[in-house]
Amino acid sequence: MKKIKLAITGCLGRMGQQLIKSSKSTKNFKLVAITENKIINKKISGLRLKLNSESTFKNSNIIIDFTTPKCTLRVLKIASKLKKRVVIGTTGFSKKEENLIKKYSKKIPILKAGNMSLGINLLMYLTEIASKSLGNNFLNKVFEAHHKYKKDHPSGTALMLGKGIAIGKKKDFYKIMGKKYLNKKTFPYNKKINFNSLRKGKIIGNHKVYFSSGKETITLNHEAFDRALYSEGAFTAAKWLMRKKPGLYSMRDVLNFK
Repeated sequence: MKKIKLAITGCLGRMGQQLIKSSKSTKNFKLVAITENKIINKKISGLRLKLNSESTFKNSNIIIDFTTPKCTLRVLKIASKLKKRVVIGTTGFSKKEENLIKKYSKKIPILKAGNMSLGINLLMYLTEIASKSLGNNFLNKVFEAHHKYKKDHPSGTALMLGKGIAIGKKKDFYKIMGKKYLNKKTFPYNKKINFNSLRKGKIIGNHKVYFSSGKETITLNHEAFDRALYSEGAFTAAKWLMRKKPGLYSMRDVLNFK
Protein backbone atom coordinates (compact mmCIF):
# COMPACT_ATOMS: atom_id res chain seq x y z
CA MET A 1 0.00 0.00 0.00
CA LYS A 2 1.28 3.42 -0.98
CA LYS A 3 2.04 5.54 2.07
CA ILE A 4 0.11 8.75 2.77
CA LYS A 5 2.42 11.77 2.70
CA LEU A 6 1.90 13.71 5.91
CA ALA A 7 2.62 17.28 7.03
CA ILE A 8 2.45 18.20 10.73
CA THR A 9 2.05 21.83 11.82
CA GLY A 10 3.08 23.23 15.21
CA CYS A 11 5.75 20.54 15.44
CA LEU A 12 7.34 21.93 18.62
CA GLY A 13 4.07 21.97 20.56
CA ARG A 14 3.02 19.15 22.86
CA MET A 15 0.72 17.53 20.31
CA GLY A 16 3.08 18.27 17.45
CA GLN A 17 5.86 16.37 19.22
CA GLN A 18 3.47 13.52 20.06
CA LEU A 19 2.29 13.29 16.44
CA ILE A 20 5.88 13.09 15.19
CA LYS A 21 6.64 10.38 17.76
CA SER A 22 3.56 8.38 16.80
CA SER A 23 4.25 8.78 13.06
CA LYS A 24 7.41 6.68 13.47
CA SER A 25 5.30 3.63 14.37
CA THR A 26 2.41 4.32 11.98
CA LYS A 27 3.00 2.25 8.84
CA ASN A 28 0.37 3.97 6.66
CA PHE A 29 2.05 7.39 6.75
CA LYS A 30 5.29 8.98 5.62
CA LEU A 31 6.20 12.26 7.33
CA VAL A 32 7.31 14.71 4.62
CA ALA A 33 6.99 18.15 6.28
CA ILE A 34 6.99 19.72 9.74
CA THR A 35 6.26 23.38 10.42
CA GLU A 36 6.42 26.11 13.04
CA ASN A 37 5.41 29.77 13.04
CA LYS A 38 9.00 31.03 12.95
CA ILE A 39 12.28 30.00 11.35
CA ILE A 40 14.31 27.67 13.58
CA ASN A 41 17.52 26.05 12.36
CA LYS A 42 16.70 22.58 13.61
CA LYS A 43 15.95 19.10 12.31
CA ILE A 44 13.46 16.60 13.74
CA SER A 45 13.22 13.06 12.36
CA GLY A 46 15.57 14.13 9.58
CA LEU A 47 13.31 16.98 8.48
CA ARG A 48 14.11 20.67 8.71
CA LEU A 49 11.50 22.91 10.32
CA LYS A 50 9.72 25.14 7.81
CA LEU A 51 7.06 27.85 7.74
CA ASN A 52 3.50 27.14 6.62
CA SER A 53 3.57 27.80 2.88
CA GLU A 54 2.56 26.40 -0.50
CA SER A 55 6.07 25.07 -1.12
CA THR A 56 6.11 23.32 2.28
CA PHE A 57 2.78 21.55 1.77
CA LYS A 58 2.89 20.86 -1.98
CA ASN A 59 4.31 17.32 -1.62
CA SER A 60 1.93 16.24 1.15
CA ASN A 61 -1.41 14.45 0.81
CA ILE A 62 -2.78 15.56 4.17
CA ILE A 63 -2.02 18.05 6.95
CA ILE A 64 -2.61 17.44 10.66
CA ASP A 65 -2.96 20.71 12.54
CA PHE A 66 -2.88 21.16 16.33
CA THR A 67 -1.93 24.84 16.65
CA THR A 68 -3.91 28.04 17.28
CA PRO A 69 -7.07 29.34 15.54
CA LYS A 70 -5.11 32.05 13.69
CA CYS A 71 -2.53 29.55 12.47
CA THR A 72 -5.15 26.95 11.52
CA LEU A 73 -7.01 29.43 9.30
CA ARG A 74 -3.74 30.32 7.59
CA VAL A 75 -3.07 26.61 7.00
CA LEU A 76 -6.59 26.14 5.61
CA LYS A 77 -6.11 29.02 3.17
CA ILE A 78 -2.98 27.35 1.78
CA ALA A 79 -4.50 23.85 1.84
CA SER A 80 -7.59 25.10 0.02
CA LYS A 81 -5.46 26.50 -2.78
CA LEU A 82 -3.43 23.27 -3.06
CA LYS A 83 -6.49 20.99 -2.61
CA LYS A 84 -4.96 19.24 0.42
CA ARG A 85 -6.96 17.45 3.10
CA VAL A 86 -6.71 18.78 6.68
CA VAL A 87 -7.31 17.20 10.09
CA ILE A 88 -7.87 19.92 12.72
CA GLY A 89 -7.32 19.29 16.43
CA THR A 90 -6.97 22.98 17.27
CA THR A 91 -9.49 24.41 19.75
CA GLY A 92 -10.68 27.84 20.86
CA PHE A 93 -12.34 29.02 17.61
CA SER A 94 -14.84 31.88 17.64
CA LYS A 95 -18.20 31.52 15.92
CA LYS A 96 -16.88 33.62 13.02
CA GLU A 97 -13.83 31.36 12.68
CA GLU A 98 -16.05 28.25 12.77
CA ASN A 99 -17.99 29.70 9.82
CA LEU A 100 -14.74 30.27 7.91
CA ILE A 101 -13.81 26.61 8.42
CA LYS A 102 -17.21 25.60 6.99
CA LYS A 103 -16.50 27.81 3.99
CA TYR A 104 -13.14 26.11 3.33
CA SER A 105 -14.76 22.67 3.70
CA LYS A 106 -16.75 23.32 0.52
CA LYS A 107 -13.44 23.15 -1.36
CA ILE A 108 -11.47 20.49 0.53
CA PRO A 109 -12.17 17.58 2.93
CA ILE A 110 -11.71 18.78 6.53
CA LEU A 111 -12.07 16.73 9.70
CA LYS A 112 -12.35 18.86 12.83
CA ALA A 113 -12.59 17.49 16.36
CA GLY A 114 -12.19 19.18 19.73
CA ASN A 115 -10.87 15.81 20.88
CA MET A 116 -9.58 12.87 18.85
CA SER A 117 -10.03 10.13 21.44
CA LEU A 118 -12.52 7.28 20.98
CA GLY A 119 -13.59 7.57 24.64
CA ILE A 120 -14.36 11.29 24.45
CA ASN A 121 -16.37 10.90 21.27
CA LEU A 122 -18.34 8.11 22.92
CA LEU A 123 -18.87 10.45 25.90
CA MET A 124 -20.21 13.08 23.50
CA TYR A 125 -22.64 10.54 22.06
CA LEU A 126 -23.80 9.46 25.54
CA THR A 127 -24.18 13.12 26.56
CA GLU A 128 -26.58 13.72 23.68
CA ILE A 129 -28.61 10.62 24.59
CA ALA A 130 -28.76 11.53 28.31
CA SER A 131 -29.69 15.15 27.56
CA LYS A 132 -32.49 14.07 25.24
CA SER A 133 -33.79 11.46 27.70
CA LEU A 134 -33.65 13.67 30.80
CA GLY A 135 -35.02 16.78 29.10
CA ASN A 136 -35.54 20.13 30.80
CA ASN A 137 -36.17 18.61 34.25
CA PHE A 138 -32.39 18.35 34.71
CA LEU A 139 -29.89 21.23 34.85
CA ASN A 140 -26.40 20.79 33.41
CA LYS A 141 -22.84 21.90 33.96
CA VAL A 142 -19.46 20.83 32.55
CA PHE A 143 -16.08 20.51 34.31
CA GLU A 144 -12.70 20.06 32.64
CA ALA A 145 -9.08 19.89 33.83
CA HIS A 146 -5.84 20.18 31.84
CA HIS A 147 -2.15 20.90 32.39
CA LYS A 148 -1.10 24.37 33.51
CA TYR A 149 0.23 25.32 30.05
CA LYS A 150 -3.13 25.03 28.25
CA LYS A 151 -4.21 28.57 27.40
CA ASP A 152 -7.81 28.37 26.19
CA HIS A 153 -10.70 27.68 28.53
CA PRO A 154 -13.14 26.04 28.50
CA SER A 155 -11.37 23.37 26.47
CA GLY A 156 -12.59 22.53 22.99
CA THR A 157 -13.76 19.19 24.37
CA ALA A 158 -15.80 20.86 27.14
CA LEU A 159 -17.49 23.08 24.57
CA MET A 160 -18.11 20.02 22.40
CA LEU A 161 -19.83 18.35 25.36
CA GLY A 162 -21.86 21.50 25.96
CA LYS A 163 -23.00 21.33 22.34
CA GLY A 164 -23.94 17.69 22.98
CA ILE A 165 -26.23 18.83 25.80
CA ALA A 166 -27.77 21.45 23.50
CA ILE A 167 -28.31 18.93 20.69
CA GLY A 168 -30.11 16.61 23.12
CA LYS A 169 -32.39 19.44 24.20
CA LYS A 170 -32.81 20.67 20.60
CA LYS A 171 -31.57 24.14 21.57
CA ASP A 172 -29.00 26.58 20.16
CA PHE A 173 -25.81 26.01 22.17
CA TYR A 174 -24.74 29.65 22.00
CA LYS A 175 -28.08 30.73 23.51
CA ILE A 176 -27.78 28.37 26.50
CA MET A 177 -24.07 28.79 27.16
CA GLY A 178 -23.65 30.04 30.72
CA LYS A 179 -20.72 31.39 32.72
CA LYS A 180 -17.11 30.27 32.24
CA TYR A 181 -15.24 29.80 35.49
CA LEU A 182 -11.51 29.17 35.95
CA ASN A 183 -9.91 27.25 38.84
CA LYS A 184 -12.99 27.32 41.08
CA LYS A 185 -13.40 24.61 43.74
CA THR A 186 -17.15 24.55 43.14
CA PHE A 187 -19.43 26.13 40.56
CA PRO A 188 -23.23 26.36 40.38
CA TYR A 189 -25.90 24.85 38.19
CA ASN A 190 -27.94 27.32 36.18
CA LYS A 191 -30.72 27.32 33.64
CA LYS A 192 -27.85 27.77 31.19
CA ILE A 193 -24.77 25.47 30.93
CA ASN A 194 -21.97 26.69 33.21
CA PHE A 195 -18.35 25.62 32.69
CA ASN A 196 -15.46 25.32 35.13
CA SER A 197 -11.86 24.83 33.97
CA LEU A 198 -8.92 23.70 36.10
CA ARG A 199 -5.35 24.38 34.95
CA LYS A 200 -2.91 22.46 37.12
CA GLY A 201 0.27 20.39 36.93
CA LYS A 202 0.60 17.89 34.08
CA ILE A 203 -3.02 16.74 33.76
CA ILE A 204 -3.55 15.21 30.29
CA GLY A 205 -7.33 15.67 30.30
CA ASN A 206 -10.34 15.14 32.54
CA HIS A 207 -13.95 15.94 31.56
CA LYS A 208 -17.22 15.59 33.47
CA VAL A 209 -20.80 16.30 32.43
CA TYR A 210 -23.32 16.74 35.24
CA PHE A 211 -27.10 16.32 35.08
CA SER A 212 -29.06 17.31 38.21
CA SER A 213 -32.75 17.44 39.03
CA GLY A 214 -32.07 18.63 42.59
CA LYS A 215 -33.10 15.19 43.84
CA GLU A 216 -30.45 13.18 42.00
CA THR A 217 -27.29 13.76 40.00
CA ILE A 218 -25.96 11.82 37.03
CA THR A 219 -22.30 12.25 36.07
CA LEU A 220 -20.61 11.19 32.83
CA ASN A 221 -16.83 11.16 33.14
CA HIS A 222 -13.72 10.60 30.98
CA GLU A 223 -10.07 10.78 32.05
CA ALA A 224 -7.06 10.56 29.74
CA PHE A 225 -3.72 9.20 30.96
CA ASP A 226 -1.60 9.18 27.78
CA ARG A 227 -1.37 11.89 25.09
CA ALA A 228 -0.73 9.15 22.51
CA LEU A 229 -4.46 8.39 22.39
CA TYR A 230 -5.00 11.79 20.72
CA SER A 231 -2.30 11.28 18.08
CA GLU A 232 -3.52 7.75 17.36
CA GLY A 233 -7.04 9.15 16.91
CA ALA A 234 -5.69 11.84 14.57
CA PHE A 235 -3.98 9.24 12.39
CA THR A 236 -7.16 7.14 12.28
CA ALA A 237 -9.06 10.29 11.22
CA ALA A 238 -6.44 11.18 8.58
CA LYS A 239 -6.54 7.73 6.99
CA TRP A 240 -10.37 7.86 6.92
CA LEU A 241 -10.40 11.38 5.42
CA MET A 242 -8.27 10.29 2.45
CA ARG A 243 -11.35 8.59 0.94
CA LYS A 244 -13.72 11.54 1.39
CA LYS A 245 -14.99 14.33 -0.84
CA PRO A 246 -14.95 18.01 0.25
CA GLY A 247 -16.99 18.56 3.40
CA LEU A 248 -16.70 19.14 7.14
CA TYR A 249 -16.43 15.89 9.10
CA SER A 250 -15.97 14.89 12.74
CA MET A 251 -14.72 11.91 14.72
CA ARG A 252 -18.34 10.92 15.02
CA ASP A 253 -18.35 10.28 11.26
CA VAL A 254 -15.12 8.26 11.54
CA LEU A 255 -16.59 6.10 14.33
CA ASN A 256 -19.97 5.83 12.56
CA PHE A 257 -22.03 6.99 15.56
CA LYS A 258 -25.56 7.64 14.34
